[in-house]
Amino acid sequence: METTTKPLTLERTYNATADRVWTAITDVSKMRQWYFDLEAFEPRVGFKFQFAAGCEGEDDYIHLCEVTEVDEGKKITYSWKYEDREGMSYVTWELFPEGDKTKLVLIHKGLETFPPHKDFTRDSFNGGWTHFLGALQEYVENK
Repeated sequence: METTTKPLTLERTYNATADRVWTAITDVSKMRQWYFDLEAFEPRVGFKFQFAAGCEGEDDYIHLCEVTEVDEGKKITYSWKYEDREGMSYVTWELFPEGDKTKLVLIHKGLETFPPHKDFTRDSFNGGWTHFLGALQEYVENK
């Protein structure tokens, strides 16, 4: 069983402006094209959203999230937990403009608070975020 409390941190540099990346991670119509099928999303502290998603061939988990921090155009954090499950985590997306490119740092902390289950392992989250950061790259660089 994992005992690390170290946050999962992933970095990517996209060939797109920070404004373009920010819009892709905060505008619900854009998010649906590369992220989860969200009913609604607003980059506003206190905004609550939820969605259903799971591993292929398995039951979906209801994700319950609430925006906890917004630094317009630079950083957004939201809580990430599961309906009827223990644990609370936080996902932060932070953007760093580098000329006409953007470095994105994604930090998911609190993974150790989830119950021991194969879908809640650090490796599972790493695989999921790696997938979505690749989909985001495809979206911001090619759409």
